[in-house]
Amino acid sequence: MIELDEIDQKAVSGLNGFLVRKDLVRTFSRQFPVPTYVVEFLLGRYCASTDQEEIEEGLEIVQRQLKSRTVKAGEEELFKARAKERGTVKIIDLITARLDARRDSYVATLPSLGLKDVRINSELVTKHERMLTGGFYAEISLSYDAAIAQESSGRPFGVESLREIQLSKRDVLDDLASARKNFTREEWTEFLLRSIGIEAKDLDERQKNALLLRMVPFVERNFNMVELGPRGTGKSHLFQQVSPYAHLISGGKATVARMFVHMGTGQRGLVWSAIFCQSAGASFVSRRA
Repeated sequence: MIELDEIDQKAVSGLNGFLVRKDLVRTFSRQFPVPTYVVEFLLGRYCASTDQEEIEEGLEIVQRQLKSRTVKAGEEELFKARAKERGTVKIIDLITARLDARRDSYVATLPSLGLKDVRINSELVTKHERMLTGGFYAEISLSYDAAIAQESSGRPFGVESLREIQLSKRDVLDDLASARKNFTREEWTEFLLRSIGIEAKDLDERQKNALLLRMVPFVERNFNMVELGPRGTGKSHLFQQVSPYAHLISGGKATVARMFVHMGTGQRGLVWSAIFCQSAGASFVSRRA
């Protein structure tokens, strides 16, 4: 069992219920086709405790849910068949949506299943507008309607409900500000770096500040930053893994239509929310109001 140091103890006393042990996250490293923050979300729900027995029970639940709800390569048809046989199936996936003007309705896309025309009601889209601007990971209840499948151009799959992968409390910043009072400036810096999986004890002041600077676009409006460097050096890893509000476009796929607005359809681009673009060895980061 890992012993908690002074920073851990202060974090537990002020932020109990919001903490995730990074060694637990590594337990599921690369086992399932989802970003790290999805695993952290589940660990935060079921393993937000310092009691080892409760943690062990929570780990079993997280393992079971990730195994049963994430779609690995080659399992797409298996999950579709389960939806057909059972009526509904629960999955964890990145959901996006678009307006089908011909039918005056919205359709959702679930990439892990290769589905691009999933029925979804307008109330869900209105409530979760981010699915129109790049999408977000969510726990999704996917249904199958055999009667609709018999119709010409029917869309048998439908989103019954979804739950965003994020904290449910809106006043978390108040709790964070209250807990901050228990830390010195140096301790708080190490705590922030530790929260993204970096142990700061062996870093000098300049290295710590450089890592903190990379996180500024998450909290500062209209802040732009460009990172230059060879491929595979971790430029985009932080932005992809640490937050469900980040969007990563890699492999030179950033276009004017995708970033700003598609002139043909009028669909808004990612610049309306958060953009993290990596192209030709550079990362561009921007957060808009």
